[in-house]
Amino acid sequence: MRADELEILELISRGEDLTLEFKSDRRCLPDRELIAAVVALANTEGGIILLGVEDSGEITGLHPNHLQISGLPALIANKTNPSIAVTVEAVPVGGKAIAKINVPKCRQLVSTSDGLLQRRRLMVNGKPEAVPFYPHEFIQRQSSLGLRDPSAEPIMDMTGEDLNPLERYRLREAIRTYGGDQALSSLADHELDGALGLTINIDGVMRPTVAGLLMLGKEPDIRSLTPSHEVAFQVLYGVSVRVNEFFRKPLLRTFEEVEQLFRTRVEEEEIQDGLFRIPVPNYDLRAFREAFVNALVHRDYSRLGAVHVKLDQDGLTISSPGGFVEGVTLENILVAPPRSRNPLLADIIKRIGLAERTGRGIDRIFEGMLRYGRPAPDYSMSNAFTVSVQMLNTDADFKFLNMILEHEKKHGVMPIDSLIILSRLREERRLSISDFAKAAQKTESAIRGAIEKLCEAGLVDAFGTGRGRTYTLSAKVYQQTGMKAAYVRQMGFEPIQQEQMVMNYIDHHGSIKRSEAAELCGINPYQASRLLRRMVEAGSMRQKGRGKGTFYERA
Repeated sequence: MRADELEILELISRGEDLTLEFKSDRRCLPDRELIAAVVALANTEGGIILLGVEDSGEITGLHPNHLQISGLPALIANKTNPSIAVTVEAVPVGGKAIAKINVPKCRQLVSTSDGLLQRRRLMVNGKPEAVPFYPHEFIQRQSSLGLRDPSAEPIMDMTGEDLNPLERYRLREAIRTYGGDQALSSLADHELDGALGLTINIDGVMRPTVAGLLMLGKEPDIRSLTPSHEVAFQVLYGVSVRVNEFFRKPLLRTFEEVEQLFRTRVEEEEIQDGLFRIPVPNYDLRAFREAFVNALVHRDYSRLGAVHVKLDQDGLTISSPGGFVEGVTLENILVAPPRSRNPLLADIIKRIGLAERTGRGIDRIFEGMLRYGRPAPDYSMSNAFTVSVQMLNTDADFKFLNMILEHEKKHGVMPIDSLIILSRLREERRLSISDFAKAAQKTESAIRGAIEKLCEAGLVDAFGTGRGRTYTLSAKVYQQTGMKAAYVRQMGFEPIQQEQMVMNYIDHHGSIKRSEAAELCGINPYQASRLLRRMVEAGSMRQKGRGKGTFYERA
């Protein structure tokens, strides 16, 4: 079977989703329906249309009128506005020809030449559908693509005089308290507003921006002009609600009041570090601050819904309306260049000092969990409509923290990549460089330097060479953390012991596979292959079968 045919069958087995559309061509699909499907994909995430495939996945092939696919790209370009450049491939599958149409994601809104504007979305049952693209959704789309800054839009129904001077005083205090740009402190009120982009001059009149209203507006104006702004703070215990507060106040006041509610629920223990006592909170305040500020600043203010801060028995969850901005995914959240849905508002918050100025606040959130020996923040519940992060309420590992503190005394603050490596080894004991690269969301060559530094510092031990090279926490770390026996187990067994274990397994079960040998001896598949090959060459056992069916018996 050809590679392109296998690819099509794999796509079909996946089923339709936001980026994959099946189109029947039994009755010759009308041009307008094909163009509408192309537009819907282009206005969402782009994707693939398989022409000649039923909704059920049955391959019925192309209608005779569509067998000549060379004209399809020109047809689609002529009937879309602006023109969409697609690529089309004819692929024979099971004796029937289908057309694979690759549709790019467009960075501007696209319609059919007749003015039909559509996008794709998932229904409640998980199936995709094409729906009209309404004008109020245009801002969401342009904002997520970085083509428009909703927070910089002027509010024509207000002037700068309508802003609340008490909130401006709060803003000045925040600059002093959080170590913001001190040059702002000496500016007069109207100069401060202009320098931060809180107001903008339109035809000689200073008009507040959306960011200005959110920062300095009066409550009735905020409720009226930005009705989507809402923050909920909830404390749950089982099914009972202990606290359920809602805020529609200016952002700084909201931040301060929610932070105070949160602080009262932070509990601290202490560890002795030389002459000093180090507090160990159940929730890291800096991590909370960064996550909460991110939710306030990067949320989609064109979409109704509250920013939720929820504390329950599992931990802390912070969620905000609007999915990740363009270019940010679960797979690159640690390394994606910082981008905001509301650039002006994000810049104001950074200049005040309330958020990490480098744009790497996400690192601080991870650091606030990992350095205490807790699980990494969990963003897996995020989707196209919500960004959600959960920080589990688990006990701190004091011995792990002590090890971090001892290292930092000699080498300075531990980088986030090193914390990720140590955290993963603490949880999973023995890993390869590819495992670390995936966890840190970097290439293997980029993460190798961090691993070698940890080896040089005596925190990590390496075993094996080449692709079979694996890593564990060092004997020193296991000793410091009170797990001496665990280190012996992680070092594995001598080759002669491994061979004896394999032979004993065969005596009891008749044969052994590579995966079973790897699990039995606590080694990776490549090391298991070398072990079994060595035993075959030594004549102690023989190989049977080929490929995935390979197994080994006594000779």
